[in-house]
Amino acid sequence: MASVKILLYKSKKNSEGKHPIALRITKDRIPKYKFLEYIDPKDWNEKKGEVKQSHHSYKRINSLIDNEYIRAKNLIFDYESKDKSFTSGLIMSIIKGNKDNITFFRLADDYFEQQEKAGSKWLHTKKSRIKKFKDFLKDEDIHFENITIPLLKRYIVHLKATGSKSKMTIASCLSVIRTIFNVAITDGIVDAQYYPFGKRKLRIDPGKSMKIGLDKDEIKRIENLELDKGSFTWHTKNVFLFSFYLAGIRIGDTVSMRWENINSGRIHYRMGKNQKVDSLQLPPKAMGILKLYEEYKEENNGFIFPEMKDTDLNDLDAVEKVVSNAGKYFNRELKNIAKLAEIDKKITNHISRHSFGNIAGSNIPVQMLQKLYRHSDLSTTINYQSNFDHTLTDEALKNVLDF
Repeated sequence: MASVKILLYKSKKNSEGKHPIALRITKDRIPKYKFLEYIDPKDWNEKKGEVKQSHHSYKRINSLIDNEYIRAKNLIFDYESKDKSFTSGLIMSIIKGNKDNITFFRLADDYFEQQEKAGSKWLHTKKSRIKKFKDFLKDEDIHFENITIPLLKRYIVHLKATGSKSKMTIASCLSVIRTIFNVAITDGIVDAQYYPFGKRKLRIDPGKSMKIGLDKDEIKRIENLELDKGSFTWHTKNVFLFSFYLAGIRIGDTVSMRWENINSGRIHYRMGKNQKVDSLQLPPKAMGILKLYEEYKEENNGFIFPEMKDTDLNDLDAVEKVVSNAGKYFNRELKNIAKLAEIDKKITNHISRHSFGNIAGSNIPVQMLQKLYRHSDLSTTINYQSNFDHTLTDEALKNVLDF
């Protein structure tokens, strides 16, 4: 819900010691202000939110206050009654007559501010992708109408030239631009005719990566590695296997788990990607890894693994940076583990998920795999598992060539 309030803004005053009367619009706990007239505090009726008769222009100013207040309330009612999304910044821009001046990066900042208030994760990553677009534009802001297909194609060339060569990375950079553009259309900032994405326009192609998981023998080789206790290689091995034993839970969820999340042989946690709450029974092998970290409970501030122990959990950017850095360090060390285990496949944190899919094959019903993977849509599980289950095609090929 949005709110409108008239107040005397005492944090600001002019050279005469007078404060401005302010129209305040608040949405999602984000306030925006429009300053009206400056008056002496003695002429302000705080309870009624109006100017006292002691001021020589009280009628004119109170009429101005009423008009601005009613206009703001009507605008909000119009958006809410039509079930259209809006921000306090958008309503204030319309009131100030600046709606046409809402630029891409200005709206992006407003959008991220709202998302942060809502507790959304991975904003640091999304902001970094917006920064790439801003760097491409040499720090100049841009109106939505000027984000054209030719411009975006030049941006793709720029990304490739500056090191972002994978289709997935490029798709991620374009997707966040698309998100902000969709917000602008929904908020009535830009007409849909200027939308540069979609059919017969610019299509975002994330590509299809080859998902090659480890097999049982390769997992056993990692399990059997004898490493120095407390070393980073030892720790990386444990985190990777712990993730694998729990059907390939994501690295962000793994390093965020606390001892208090464990109850009656189960681990309960909230998935960072979609905020769903999940609960999994801890297999004996996972329990074995937990025992290795019991002595570090206090040192790790209640976390099972040490990555988050010194992180302010209310600072979402800080949490995201810790997860991102942990993923990078683990991936680097997993290369060393692959060599030690004599595995010629590329091993990353996410390969634990692929490995579970590879070993599961067609032995587990797809509906159960959907639950284990925590997929919302069954088709996602079917498409995901098709990367690993080659039983039918292998058998068909064998039958053709068996002569």
